[in-house]
Amino acid sequence: MFYWSLLFQPPDQIEVGEDGFKQWDVITSLDMEAMMNTVRAWMENPVKFARSHGVNVLPTAEEPDSETEVHILIVEGFLLYNYRPLLEVCDKCFYISIPYEECKMRRSTRQYTVPDPPGLFDGHVWPMYLKHRREMEENCMNVEYLDGLKSREEIYNQVYENIQNTLLNHL
Repeated sequence: MFYWSLLFQPPDQIEVGEDGFKQWDVITSLDMEAMMNTVRAWMENPVKFARSHGVNVLPTAEEPDSETEVHILIVEGFLLYNYRPLLEVCDKCFYISIPYEECKMRRSTRQYTVPDPPGLFDGHVWPMYLKHRREMEENCMNVEYLDGLKSREEIYNQVYENIQNTLLNHL
């Protein structure tokens, strides 16, 4: 699993928007080149990539059969489906959605190093979420929506079953 949201630009490169808040929730706040280089490195050689990142990979035959070997990369983060180069290499796209009230409640319980200033959620976070979701819906046709009110286990099982069925249908 690759956590895309670990690739933020340095804080001094994050712009301040008209609303007075640092623009962490825009695509330019992420190092897109580093993200795509990471995905491409995985695509070129998933086993080598995994090993170079400390993931133990079970030994395979001397001559791996690229037709039967299956490697899965999960890219987790926000704004994933607002970046065309990434969409072009994704086979499956899942989007966990929750309503405003639940999102605001969850955000209020998170502990940040620098706490959210008053008004950030309603004045910036939620409007940016709506803006980027609209853009995603306009540009990305292959998204499967998941109910974020379900438990983590239910969401995991739904995604796992979906991927498993996809693999079975392609083998």
